[in-house]
Amino acid sequence: MKHADEILDEYGTLIERKVEEFFEQRIKETNSYHKFISNVYENLREYVMRRGKRLASCSTLLVYKGYTDEIDNSILSVCVGIELYRHSILIHDDLVDKDDFRRGGKAFHKIFENISSRFGESTAIFSGNILYALALNAILESDFDRILVHDVIDLLNRDYRNVNESQVLDILFEYREPGIREWYKMASKRASSLFRATMLTGAILANAPKEEKDLLIECSSNIGYSFDIQDDIIGTFGTESEYGRPIGGDVVLGKKSLHVVYALKNSPEDESGRLRRILKKENPSKKEINTAIEIMRKYGLEKAKERSREHAKRAINLIKKTQMNKETKNFFIEFINYVSESLEWYK
Repeated sequence: MKHADEILDEYGTLIERKVEEFFEQRIKETNSYHKFISNVYENLREYVMRRGKRLASCSTLLVYKGYTDEIDNSILSVCVGIELYRHSILIHDDLVDKDDFRRGGKAFHKIFENISSRFGESTAIFSGNILYALALNAILESDFDRILVHDVIDLLNRDYRNVNESQVLDILFEYREPGIREWYKMASKRASSLFRATMLTGAILANAPKEEKDLLIECSSNIGYSFDIQDDIIGTFGTESEYGRPIGGDVVLGKKSLHVVYALKNSPEDESGRLRRILKKENPSKKEINTAIEIMRKYGLEKAKERSREHAKRAINLIKKTQMNKETKNFFIEFINYVSESLEWYK
């Protein structure tokens, strides 16, 4: 039986070939419109094709295969759409979070900043929108029954709105202090929304029964919570080589990840007051960033890790209840276990 990494490499390569074909055609089309727009599309291709795990699109592919035991051109076209959908969100995320890099290259808003920073940021906003439109194009070009395609596009539209709503709350929490319940409200439409969209797309196109879709909705929510909490922990307690971006950026922005919410709730008054003051500062010093991280480590890290593990356990139990084939079940179980076990690296 192949391991999760091997499956992602194999299926990710199939999807990348289709992404390349898709962009080749679109770049030809833009050449007849304007040379600079063609340049934008070339950069979009480079941005999307930067080496990654292709987890979102592979999740769609694996769920579809889990119910049909097939991989065909139509599902690969849809996976192109999922990959573009994911990257449309990432372009905007990097701009809002002021990140300079993404997977070893410039964040998209940094690519055209040689003209001006305003131009680079504006082009990133429009380019993220272009990728979303291209995602829908790719899905519409598949040969699936039009009713199923409509259901998928309706799903992606709803979850795209959900992701954007969660991002508004995520930014709001930089300026105010959410409780645990309010944090979960925000997170219910963040990574949970992405996993729900990608996994349910595969189930819809495979004509999976309603009971199976219901299991996947609950399962994907728990995967999303577990993944979100783990990803935020890496962003605070990991190294730059692990995260691909400078550590401490979330402290500078005043972000309220779950481990921060727990630290503010559980720390003594003097410690919580110190943490609040640092999170409110526009440009905290390196010493202050390290102080904030130590308070989070002492009063919030373990509780957040515990919650991530609880969600991982629930997700695995739900995956086991589905009727998907053994390969797909084993993939998701191994992936979820990896997310849970990797928490031990951060103490």
